[in-house]
Amino acid sequence: MTTTLDTRYQALLARITPVDQSLAAAGQTHLDSLTKPQGSLGRLEELALRLYMIQGGKAPAADPAVIFTCAGDHGVAAEGVSLFPQEVTRQMVLNFVSGGAGINVLARQAGADLLVVDAGSAGGTYPEHPKLIQAKVAPGTANMAKGPAMTREQCLEALLLGVRLAGDAAARGCRTIGTGDMGIANTTPSTAMFCAYLGLSPQDVTGPGTGLDAGGVSRKAAVIATCLDVNRAAVESGDPLDVLAALGGYEIACIAGLILGGAANRMAVLVDGFISTAACVAATRIAPAAADCCFFSHASAEPGHQAVMRALNAKPLLDLGLRLGEGTGAALALVLLRGAAAIFNEMATFAQAGVSTSE
Repeated sequence: MTTTLDTRYQALLARITPVDQSLAAAGQTHLDSLTKPQGSLGRLEELALRLYMIQGGKAPAADPAVIFTCAGDHGVAAEGVSLFPQEVTRQMVLNFVSGGAGINVLARQAGADLLVVDAGSAGGTYPEHPKLIQAKVAPGTANMAKGPAMTREQCLEALLLGVRLAGDAAARGCRTIGTGDMGIANTTPSTAMFCAYLGLSPQDVTGPGTGLDAGGVSRKAAVIATCLDVNRAAVESGDPLDVLAALGGYEIACIAGLILGGAANRMAVLVDGFISTAACVAATRIAPAAADCCFFSHASAEPGHQAVMRALNAKPLLDLGLRLGEGTGAALALVLLRGAAAIFNEMATFAQAGVSTSE
């Protein structure tokens, strides 16, 4: 039976189309006309050209920008896969709204708005705050070591929450979305998703998360293998939404929705680290054209992220040894997008500056 959620989901997919590759020639011609040796600004030129194409051949812009830090809890925490207790998720949400976390500091430095989203943290509602979006689908997922983390309907609700938030940001004029996460134990579902979507082995991509020792990492890998086995029907279904529902989390599904909604609205999406990359893999399996709008902000220090980047043939913008999440890498990478747009828009051409060309 088709539900309203399914109808909205199908309508979303119809809106996500590839960027117009025919724009590349004009954008590259402009970049090559600027007062510099061709290609001498390296990846900044690549970023500028991608922004130009995402935004339909208009003068590229990275601002206004908003970072969404999405929170959710995970039933698989009961399997002892994290050093930190589950209540830390809730405590950190309160820290975010009070302005005291790493993402608050870096978002302020980057000049980006920050919104915190309770997509599925444990416990009840929070005190109201203008920077907090309370849209809890459920107070944490089920234990995916014993069955699916979410029902398909719950997963769709979280996904479409992210889509709506991206649409609201676009309506406010935002040009860039940054993704961030908070959820104790969420490296476990993310790793399971990488294994399911990319055919990777738990032993090869499982890392310490919040700081597990070698024995803890080994036990965590075994838990992930169990999760994949218990949810094998979903893993082998060929439906990326079923995989996300079985192995994901509310904050991960919300981030996937932000990515899909960003692509549908032709916004640049700065994908943060390990958790956001899992959401991005889910989003681009659901709608491959969404990849055209995605920028991997940084190389996570979580060991498995390197294997994932190789599998995706992707090269992150920054490599700073970060593994905090929250959107911190996205905040830092925003400065690069802003610089790339400024190069495209503000640099003089050889003709304008009266500078001789290489010919």
